[in-house]
Amino acid sequence: MGYETKNIRNICLLGHGGSGKTDLAEALLKTTSMIDRQGKIVDGNTVSDYDAEEIKRQNSISATTMYAKYKDIKINMIDAPGFFDFVGEVFQALRAADAGVIVGTAKDGIGVGGEKAWKYLAERKMPRMFFISKVDDENARYKKTLADLREKYGNGVCPMIAPIFDADSKVTGIVDLITREAFSIDAKGNFTESAPPAEMEAELEELYTAVNEAIAETSEAFMEKYFEGEAFTEEEKIAGLRAGIRNLTLFPVFTGSALTGLGVKSMLRAIGDLLPSPCEVAVEHGTLNGEPVEIACDPSGETCALVYKTVSDQYGKFSFFKVLSGKVTPDMTLTNVRTGTSEKMNRIYAMQGKKSEEVSEVICGDIGAVGKLTDTKTGDSLCNPKRLIAADGIAFPEPCYSMAISPKVKGQEDKVAAGLTRLREEDPSFSIVNNAETRQMVLSGAGDVHLDVLRAKLKSRFGVEVELSPAWVPYREKVRKKCRVQGKHKKQSGGSGQFGDVWVIFEPGETEEMTFEDKTVGGCVPKEYIPSVEKGLRESTRAGVLAGYPVVFLKATLDFGSSHSVDSSGDAFKMAAYLAYKAGLPEASPVLLEPIGTLEVTIPDANMGDIIGDLNKRRGRILGMNPSDDGDQIVEAEVPMAEMSSYAIDLRSMTQGRGTFTMKFARYEETPPNVQEKVIADTKARDEK
Repeated sequence: MGYETKNIRNICLLGHGGSGKTDLAEALLKTTSMIDRQGKIVDGNTVSDYDAEEIKRQNSISATTMYAKYKDIKINMIDAPGFFDFVGEVFQALRAADAGVIVGTAKDGIGVGGEKAWKYLAERKMPRMFFISKVDDENARYKKTLADLREKYGNGVCPMIAPIFDADSKVTGIVDLITREAFSIDAKGNFTESAPPAEMEAELEELYTAVNEAIAETSEAFMEKYFEGEAFTEEEKIAGLRAGIRNLTLFPVFTGSALTGLGVKSMLRAIGDLLPSPCEVAVEHGTLNGEPVEIACDPSGETCALVYKTVSDQYGKFSFFKVLSGKVTPDMTLTNVRTGTSEKMNRIYAMQGKKSEEVSEVICGDIGAVGKLTDTKTGDSLCNPKRLIAADGIAFPEPCYSMAISPKVKGQEDKVAAGLTRLREEDPSFSIVNNAETRQMVLSGAGDVHLDVLRAKLKSRFGVEVELSPAWVPYREKVRKKCRVQGKHKKQSGGSGQFGDVWVIFEPGETEEMTFEDKTVGGCVPKEYIPSVEKGLRESTRAGVLAGYPVVFLKATLDFGSSHSVDSSGDAFKMAAYLAYKAGLPEASPVLLEPIGTLEVTIPDANMGDIIGDLNKRRGRILGMNPSDDGDQIVEAEVPMAEMSSYAIDLRSMTQGRGTFTMKFARYEETPPNVQEKVIADTKARDEK
């Protein structure tokens, strides 16, 4: 059946790893008869977690798009990973969704992943609701979880479901506080509609009142009706709750069990009845000819679609897109605004996990997929050539954990690079850099698990095995004293010989690049050989005398020398300059320089002591501490970058995942003697391998 934009719902399922997002997606699909049998993560047969790595790890590692049909409404669901290493996938899901469902458990609450999900949704001013899963588990504490949510996020957090407990505190059913319907579940998992238990009457009246108060606060008319003691109709309840959710003053809480289906129908009805359609959310923004513009959600407008995700393998790629304006039909030719190239849409699909269903159109506000686009990446806009609007893309977090990557079999470097390039089409949150100085290919991502998954995908998809090892730090060397040395190259082997003789003064310079000065007089070094001397010195600075790192802030002055009328040449003087360099730098008090980074760590106030103590151990200097806009603390520091290789993992451990950081190179500083000795020893040992 066809849908209208007003009947589209785009939601992302967010929360901590293991909170039940994938199970909830399965339950919603089963309840709407989109699947015949509800899959289980342990069996590896869920619609969402279909990738081989997800099945092996039993965790979501990518954002999976699915859809359900409820009455005349199409619900697009994007199941986002809960583990922090895959935050890039979360950002893709958020870009395509119009609302978020934060999933937590009745035993553990929403966890750090749920807290981060709230933060991401709040930053984007997106409507959101909660689903507290596993309410029937042993040791479940639904009421405590609800109380914690209200304490943390305010009275706008409003329960929409009341669990029914038996004498042993086991959940035997639920009461829908909107419809006031009650359902019980027996030992076989069968549901029966029944009247709410009499012993819950006082509790339910209090909850009904709370819901009605939340509805009343959404408009003056509802407030007036509430104070006059009139009951809201079900239509008025829906309208009031929709308004509160859309205005970000109301955040409903639903509960149940995805495995038994308890509460899933109420959740499904809430998604369809309460969450906004694409035409009811904030207006999209973009640029047209460099000027900011709004992109109206107009089904009859010029086509504008945003590619929010790419799935790429050895056979090709699939591009997932959301239509922001107009519609997309098969064989339509659109222009990639970033590249200016034309892309033919060919066949277009609705996605159900890894299964694709060919469709005749993807309307405004809906989500679809297309294969074989030649020049389109995640974040690109595809538009009608008549109106080329670049919609706001996806700002991924900067990679913060780096390792060197190399093939297990020599000679497969190109294969590794090609595989990583393909993988980056689907995961732009990691980066690859070929460091010419250290001669390493450096892979950077969100954490060790992120890089390990990339390693596994290289093997399974592209048939190349790789090793991960620590990335080398690019040190520098400089001199601290002034010295004058001779470099003399004299060689006689029959026939013409080689002769070059120079005296060079080495001392600290003022610029990072070597400064060369010629102070010879009387032609002691013929002018035609001066450039060769300079060239020899500049080439020599590529490797210092301590550990072979480039030499910076060096001034070299040529002040004397001698030549031979027959045997002198440019090459001879170049070699003489090299000999002077090798002899002079050890006498000029060389020292190793290490890169220093400017660090900003955002953490909860409770972690302040641990973070500062840890930074001190890393030889960091605390520059200041400031409160952030959302109540956290921002610690600013300068830290040697050599001490930060594992910081992404260590910070996550110290703050239970709540801490984040950014770090940028600032400058080079002298390395302490004890650290210098270790670096020199490690470098020599590495070079001997």
